[in-house]
Amino acid sequence: MCGILGIVLADQSEDVAAELLDGAMFLQHRGQDAAGIVTCAGGRFYQCKGNGMAKDVLTEQRMKGLVGNMGIAQLRYPTAGSSAMSEAQPFYVNSPYGIALSHNGNLVNGRNLRQKLDDVLHRHINTDSDSELLLNIFAAELAQYDKKRVNSEDIFKALVGVYRECRGAYACVSMLAGYGIIGFRDPHGIRPLVVGERVRVSQTPGDTHLQCDYMLASESVVLKAHGFHNFRDILPGEAVIITKRGPPEFCQIVPAKAYTPDIFEYVYFARPDSIMDGISVYRSRLAMGRKLAQKITSRFTSQSLNVVREIDVVIPVPDTSRPSALECAVTLGIPFREGFVKNRYVGRTFIMPNQKERTSSVRRKLNAMSSEFAGRNVLLIDDSIVRGTTSKEIVNMAREAGANKVYFASCSPVIRYNHIYGIDLADSRALVGFGRSEREVSDLIGADDVIYQSLDDLKSCCVQEPELPSELPSTRIAFTQPPPKINGFEVGVFTGVYVTGEEDHYLKELEQVRAKNERSRINGCGIDVKAETDISLFNRGES
Repeated sequence: MCGILGIVLADQSEDVAAELLDGAMFLQHRGQDAAGIVTCAGGRFYQCKGNGMAKDVLTEQRMKGLVGNMGIAQLRYPTAGSSAMSEAQPFYVNSPYGIALSHNGNLVNGRNLRQKLDDVLHRHINTDSDSELLLNIFAAELAQYDKKRVNSEDIFKALVGVYRECRGAYACVSMLAGYGIIGFRDPHGIRPLVVGERVRVSQTPGDTHLQCDYMLASESVVLKAHGFHNFRDILPGEAVIITKRGPPEFCQIVPAKAYTPDIFEYVYFARPDSIMDGISVYRSRLAMGRKLAQKITSRFTSQSLNVVREIDVVIPVPDTSRPSALECAVTLGIPFREGFVKNRYVGRTFIMPNQKERTSSVRRKLNAMSSEFAGRNVLLIDDSIVRGTTSKEIVNMAREAGANKVYFASCSPVIRYNHIYGIDLADSRALVGFGRSEREVSDLIGADDVIYQSLDDLKSCCVQEPELPSELPSTRIAFTQPPPKINGFEVGVFTGVYVTGEEDHYLKELEQVRAKNERSRINGCGIDVKAETDISLFNRGES
């Protein structure tokens, strides 16, 4: 899971880099491992990227060299691949025409693609990233036209080949040198992508006319913050081309196989102020809290001891679970309290490489206030329980702060399987819920009881909102007909059944990659040494 962004400004004398950086800040929660921007002016690309947070990589001095009125950006979230500098995005190929690409998602047929690119297409791949594979498949398809200049029809036809060859989750923003930016989304709609329009009044002596800027982004919050009042989702199997002079051209490249966004976006990853595929993230999390309260009431009042009456306070595990915890407390009629103070400068714990690091990170990340725990029976609410390391440490902290009893509720169902579409949780065997009952999970993390959301309840919480009229009239990005409704969600992490089909071969590959990277981490080197820098373009200065 990553954050991707693309902007085309109507005024070709303006530089887009500053707005790309500001937009990247709004998407920082989607990836803290690496950041990058590529802009375009006069048919030439300008790049700055590297490992680290956006504010550290994209410094003021480095940004001065990023010129041009259009560009793309990416915030990387590490998956099973390497975290070498060379895997920072956007990626670039010089042939044909010069193409840069940012990708959010994960391909499940990477091994086959790599072999085809080597044996048949003879294209060099320099990293372990499946994003580089996707970019080279696109470049190879576009090269078949063997033309000095391509048009939108050629690009759309080339994307047919991308959809034919690439399987998995992908929301992509690409840029063709001197031409424009391209956005496209996989035929299941697993990863999000939104396109927006900003109308600006341009005045010249004796004339006033409207100009339109365009943005593609992972989440709607970026568009709203930058004044893009008209926006809509790119549909599964759909692509859009926005040339440097506009207007956008949309094309349904392949029929949608389904409309099944990853439900984990609403549970955990997306910002609460975003709306994706017509679903308000904030309202879905409120609904999760209500459903949890109903399950807790139903479960415990059927027992001889009414545990609900025992609970003194409801406390969220910051930050994602706050809306759910508050709504749960209101529904139960139990006081809501903030019991943990979060250090915002510590990254996510479940993506750290080993148990020891995750455990110590929890203590650096959260501090329990004894005043809210001492002598009380507490209900802790978190968005999910993954490996159980974080949850166990949080329960320990609550008890150390003086809690009598600690009940632990999860807004998501039991996570029992790999996530294979761009969120690197863990191998199934490392998941605390794999092969264990709720009682066994409770004993393992040290809670008095554990309550999980049911999958049906979670699905019922993610409801598409009625379409609201645009704040400004738009004829350029509006749907030509009512958009299709979501007909399900990607929930393989809970069920082991994935929307792209049976993926046992990929799961085995994933385990091998993780084992190989772990050996390299321990030994300090490996047979297949990763490139530390990207040789494709000038890769950020040292100043």
